[in-house]
Amino acid sequence: MKTLGVLILCAFSFTARAQDSPALKLTRTIPLPGVKGRFDHFAIDAKGHRLFVAALGNNTLEVLDIAAGKMIKSITKLHKPTGVIYNSASNEIGVANGDDGTFQVFEGTAYSLVRKLDSLDDADNVRVDSKTKLTYIGYGAGALAVLDAASMKQIGSIKLPAHPEAFQLETFGNRIYVNVPDAKLVAVIDREKKAVIATWPMTQFKANFPMALDEANHRLFVGCRRPAKVLVFDTSTGKESASLDIVGDTDDLFFDAARKRLYVSGGEGYVDVIQEQDAGRFARIAHVATAAGARTSLYVAEQSRLYLAVPHRGSQKAEIRIYEAR
Repeated sequence: MKTLGVLILCAFSFTARAQDSPALKLTRTIPLPGVKGRFDHFAIDAKGHRLFVAALGNNTLEVLDIAAGKMIKSITKLHKPTGVIYNSASNEIGVANGDDGTFQVFEGTAYSLVRKLDSLDDADNVRVDSKTKLTYIGYGAGALAVLDAASMKQIGSIKLPAHPEAFQLETFGNRIYVNVPDAKLVAVIDREKKAVIATWPMTQFKANFPMALDEANHRLFVGCRRPAKVLVFDTSTGKESASLDIVGDTDDLFFDAARKRLYVSGGEGYVDVIQEQDAGRFARIAHVATAAGARTSLYVAEQSRLYLAVPHRGSQKAEIRIYEAR
């Protein structure tokens, strides 16, 4: 009877795995030989078919040719690279460094350093305002730095109660939503006033790191690690409208507006695909097995692709896995 139970369990596990493929299919793997340690954030050069990967534990920025499926450059001598942005207009790559508190800008052909800003202790996530072209960098014991990217001068700082993790900027509005896990809250910033205008407490769910915004439907998705949940907030009211079970140790979360889906990557070794069934009702439709520690990812809507970083651990080799959303 015990053996039969094990066989049934194995059969169920195999069936569940097989059902993952319709939502998210692995199409390519790009090896990262010699890259060690954990990864942080990504940026994409869609036109140039390049992916920029912050290899935080390796102190490098890895540049990949995603069309050819190979590494083309490793920018070295960085100091715990975290946030990454790519400016297609100037062909420049910006990299925040958490260890030495710098934001460095590299030319995108020769990959030479062209500008550097200091004094951003524990620099982390980076975002660019599509309207004003201002750059925002989370840093220190609690602030967003505001940079004029052209002059590389810091023109402002928005105070927060603790170190910021993921944050999202509205495209049509003026708000910035910021995860502040050490303060157990989500902060809402008016970027014209450069000030926090509301805080949404995280009471039952803690360690809120990743975040995704569905601006059109006034929803903010917040990923938590303790316990492993995604919370759905109504951005009009600041009220929590739903909570969903997810993979453990999540670090990245994306909303696919075309398919009305969430993609959640976690270090537990899975990517969850959560589908909106109807207005406000969600269900996990796939629990895709990946690799231990593979919690960093990037979803590119224009390509319908999810890029996932797998760290080197023992016999597990560092690589980027490319999944196609279907």
